[in-house]
Parts: sequence; structure tokens; C-alpha cells
Amino acid sequence: MSRTDASTARKRDRLEQYLRRRAEDGEFYFKSKFIAGEVDLSTKEIGALLPEIRRSTSALDIDEWGYANATTWRVVPASD
Repeated sequence: MSRTDASTARKRDRLEQYLRRRAEDGEFYFKSKFIAGEVDLSTKEIGALLPEIRRSTSALDIDEWGYANATTWRVVPASD
């Protein structure tokens, strides 16, 4: 694995863990610009990582919920 791939994997894992923690209490909505500081990622990095997380995790349902000045994402724990 290249250094770039490893860095991207760490960023993806960090974002996914953040989303899992936030979804523990049920659904939540967010815009990348409001969580960027909490996950130490840029809004562009978050936007690039979310589709990959959507495809790779079965623990969360992540949907583009709306768009007003930026995409609002809806995250809920996946139903069993």
C-alpha cells in the first residue's frame, strides 16, 4: 500500500468512526463544513470519502438528504 493510500484509508476510517459514534443515538444530519474541524478533514476530503464509506459499510445508511448551499447528509444506523 502506498503512503497516499494509507493516508486516505486512515482519513476514511477516522470519518467512518465519527459517523458511527454520532449515529449511536439514532439518525443525524450534517454538512461537511460543520464537522470538518471535528474530524480534521477538509470539506472536499469529506465529500470525496463519503461515497466510499457508503459503499463499504453495512453499519450505516448514508444518504444525500438535501442541498442548500452545500449537501446535507443523513446518517442512520443500518437496520438489521
